[in-house]
Amino acid sequence: CSWRMLPKDFPTWQAVYKTFRRWLARGLFEALYDELRKLWRTRQHRAPDPTAAVLDSQSVRTSPQGGPKGYDAGKKVKGRKRHLVTDTLGLVLSVLVTPASTQDRDAAIPVVDMAKAKVPGIKRLYVDGAYAGARAAELRERYQIEVEVVRHPPNRKVVRWREGQLPLFDLFKGFVVLPKRWVIERTNAWNDRPRRMNKDHDRNLAVSTVWIWLTEARILLRRLTAAPALS
Repeated sequence: CSWRMLPKDFPTWQAVYKTFRRWLARGLFEALYDELRKLWRTRQHRAPDPTAAVLDSQSVRTSPQGGPKGYDAGKKVKGRKRHLVTDTLGLVLSVLVTPASTQDRDAAIPVVDMAKAKVPGIKRLYVDGAYAGARAAELRERYQIEVEVVRHPPNRKVVRWREGQLPLFDLFKGFVVLPKRWVIERTNAWNDRPRRMNKDHDRNLAVSTVWIWLTEARILLRRLTAAPALS
C-alpha cells in the first residue's frame, strides 16, 4: 500500500497524493528539474540550454497494477516504453511514456516536439537505427536540424554487407561504446537504479512520467550539493 512507503512524520497518504497530483498537473516537477539541469550545465561551464540532443527509448516491465501497456517484440518486454530526449551530458530534455508496443519512430515526433518547445536552439539530433530512413528525413525537414544516425557496428545479430573478398561481414564481439548514444543509455541505467523505477508501477502514464523527472532531479540535487563549483 502507498501509505506504508511514506515516512512516519508525513501527513496521511491521501493528503500527500492529492498534493502530488496537483503539483503534477501544474508541471512543477518538470520545471524543478529544468532549473537543476540548467544549474548543473552552468556548473560544468556549458550554456544553460544545449544545441545537441540524443533520442532513444527504453522498454520496462509493468507490475500487475493495470493501465496502458503493450508488448515490445524486439526486446521481448511486456509493459511500457520510456522515450527520452537528453542533451550530450545525459540530462533529460523531454519524456514520453507509451505502451511498449509503440514503435520508436511513431513516438519520435511528439517527444522531439516537446524537447524543441523547451529548447528551441537544438541544432543536431543523434538517433539510432530505429529512426533511420523516412523518419530521420522527416525530423530533418520538420525541425531544420541535422539528424545523425549512430548505427551499431556489425555483430552476430547486426550484420552489414561489404564489398570485396571474404570475409563478407566484420563481426564485433562484446559491448561496443556508440558515439554520443552511450550518454542516453547511461541515463536509462540511472532511471533503472531505484527500486521504485525498475518496473512501472502506476496506472496513469502521467504519473509514470513524473517519476522520471523526480528520479533525475534527485541525481542532480546530489551532484549539486556534493560537488564544489568549478572555478
